[in-house]
Amino acid sequence: MESKNQRDSLYDLHAAICKTFASPWRLRIVEALGDRECSVSQLVELLGISKSNVSQHLGIMREKGVVEYRREGGHVFYRLSNPKILTACRLMREVLLEQVERTWELSRADASRFERRTPTKEDES
Repeated sequence: MESKNQRDSLYDLHAAICKTFASPWRLRIVEALGDRECSVSQLVELLGISKSNVSQHLGIMREKGVVEYRREGGHVFYRLSNPKILTACRLMREVLLEQVERTWELSRADASRFERRTPTKEDES
């Protein structure tokens, strides 16, 4: 059984890791890495952003333990430190898509009701 301090520490860690994913570019990097390794140059090509920008994001992700790297010759290859990171990000995106779809359906239903509304005498004055 975990103590209150352990639970609080876990929530603190959880919040910190969520901050790591507060950048859309870092989420794109997670998706680009998927279940493979990529060099910085490959990520630059896939994402269409500068090498310095990719490196900056990877540094933050490496510091938080989200990515790991290995050197081979003059290249550095990055991979996700745990495949569950990709699963968690995709699951959150599914939740967001469901919310967007639900909001869109509600907006369509509201618009449809407005269009079918019968004019009243008050509308004519």
